[in-house]
Amino acid sequence: PRPTRRDSSKSFASTHRPPAKMRMIHKSQTISVPEGVTLVVKARQVTVKGPRGTLTKSFKHMSVDIFKLPNGQVQVEKWFGATKESASIRSACSHMTNMIIGVTKGFEYKMRFVYAHFPINVAIVEKDTVVEIRNFLGEKIVRRIQCHPGVTCTRSKDIKDEIVMVGNDIDNVSLSASLINQSCHVKNKDIRKFLDGIYISERNVIGGR
Repeated sequence: PRPTRRDSSKSFASTHRPPAKMRMIHKSQTISVPEGVTLVVKARQVTVKGPRGTLTKSFKHMSVDIFKLPNGQVQVEKWFGATKESASIRSACSHMTNMIIGVTKGFEYKMRFVYAHFPINVAIVEKDTVVEIRNFLGEKIVRRIQCHPGVTCTRSKDIKDEIVMVGNDIDNVSLSASLINQSCHVKNKDIRKFLDGIYISERNVIGGR
């Protein structure tokens, strides 16, 4: 018997397969290494040496190939990767670029104190590596934040109620600034009214761009 329209749609649905995911055969990106900077790649572990110091980062969690070219550039490539897998190529290049900027110029995060009534008192102790926050919303508790390795905190010389986080590793500098910001979150109050806290006001390389 001739199949009805309903039967034919069922047979089509059972035999139809979803399209296969498109894979890029080869994708790569290169970065340049400036003069005065030494970049060493060994087993996806990158070490960058420059005037300000040395940084090391492991990329073993990324399924990409990292190697140096004869002209001194560094190439990151991936074979037969899906679209989202190939996105890790640019991420690896951005990390290495930040490492190069860190050992040549350095990074600084500026943070401002915001308060309506109770002035926030900040003391920087232990060779500029620990930040102690007092009198936040009039509380007696002392908030003590340990900066990440290689990060120092200083008071701004020309602006009142401002501190500056300085370091070579952008991850450690930004994480230290985040710890300070998160330690001053207002609890059990309307945050639209109580805006007190310590907030990041500027992110830059040391001395501006």
